[in-house]
Amino acid sequence: MNPIGHRAEHTGSGVLPWFGPAGGDLLRVGSSRRGFLQTGIKGIAGLSMPALLRQRAMASAAGHSRRKTSVILFWLSGGPSHIDMWDPKPDAPREIRGPFKDIPTRLPGVHVCEHLPLTARLMDKLTILRSVDCQASNHTPITMQAGNSLARRTDDGKDGGGYPSMGAVTAKLRGPNAPGMPGFVGLADSWKADVWGAGDLGNAFEPINGKELAGQLALPKGLSVERLGDRQSLQEKLDRLRRSLDHSPAVAAADQYTHQAFDVVLSGSAQRAFNLNEESPATRALYGSTSMGEKALLARRLVEAGVTFVLVSGAWGYFDHHGDEVRWGGIEKGLKPLLPHVDQTLHAIVTDLESRGLLDSTLILMMGEFGRGPVINKNAGRDHWTRVMSMVMAGGGLRHGQVIGSTDRKGYDIASRPIGPADLAATVYQHLGIDTGAHWLDRQGRPVAIVTEGGQPISELI
Repeated sequence: MNPIGHRAEHTGSGVLPWFGPAGGDLLRVGSSRRGFLQTGIKGIAGLSMPALLRQRAMASAAGHSRRKTSVILFWLSGGPSHIDMWDPKPDAPREIRGPFKDIPTRLPGVHVCEHLPLTARLMDKLTILRSVDCQASNHTPITMQAGNSLARRTDDGKDGGGYPSMGAVTAKLRGPNAPGMPGFVGLADSWKADVWGAGDLGNAFEPINGKELAGQLALPKGLSVERLGDRQSLQEKLDRLRRSLDHSPAVAAADQYTHQAFDVVLSGSAQRAFNLNEESPATRALYGSTSMGEKALLARRLVEAGVTFVLVSGAWGYFDHHGDEVRWGGIEKGLKPLLPHVDQTLHAIVTDLESRGLLDSTLILMMGEFGRGPVINKNAGRDHWTRVMSMVMAGGGLRHGQVIGSTDRKGYDIASRPIGPADLAATVYQHLGIDTGAHWLDRQGRPVAIVTEGGQPISELI
């Protein structure tokens, strides 16, 4: 849920890029020996490194498929306009069709917004879902990131009803693809507003904050791999640190996995995954220097390194285009400048993964929380619209080059092939090799289905 009121969220200055002025450098927070040692004991973004290893061990023990499949979810925070992006209505009156023209794609008869030319050329590798039912969704990531219409914003301190996100379910039932990597990583500026977590599934399966994880993995000044490689010396350092810390449950729980945790750090694989400077200038140019583009490149590196589920949000609320009087502007002044970023990012991640042989194993999702009103309002924007939204999928070894579902001629309602949040979840879990009939236990020990309300994998994609 957004941490501040809806009216307040539309005021203030623009959001700075996530990586800041020195975009792409290896992120570092904390540079002391003590801080490094605490990585293995006190935790990373609320979850200790040993807990990450326990998470991996539990997932492996569950016996699920270990084929290296992954998901990258691009969260267009705020609610992207379906009519002005992926479901144009060129024959509707201007107040409905909006200010943009449409262009043909590589699929005969399929058109998208004129400001998405790379998407148009890539359409044979994409699927547009134009009939996603988002009636249960609100101005938060809860419903759609959970893939569950029972998970809702309620504003009573019990948002989500305890239901976990798809990423958290993945962390529990699938785990990471490589030792020492987390199963679920979020790359977002506004954590509470753009990332839905584990609900009642448990803290061990909360998403790891990628920005904080990167800094914890950086070797501090004065420490080297050679020095830390001396296990006896390392144990002495740990013993001294334990004596200097309070006797907390986190410290007590660390014993079994301490050495494994330091193996993760010493191997350097996780640390290298966050270092965009290892990429060629050509690859970095492919993704661009925007917040969304740089995070997309980082997401690809994390998937390569063994993370199973990565969530990317370019900035908080920046697709909330009510009109020119609010922070993010209306359709012409607010959405139009963002569309090239969406276009470049989608093209880059699909083509880059394909060139590396990773597209079939990586499912790409791009969506927000709902669509936007079919009629342009008096402030040159569109208001929230929960009856229907569009989204894009790619990769995952699925059958693409198609449009699934449709809206009526004005974009008000679903006209054909409604797709619910649970259908999306079932599709994601099937791709990851997770049994769509699996359950998790709530706080009372009762089994809860990971796919609710009869959700089924989207048959047209299989």
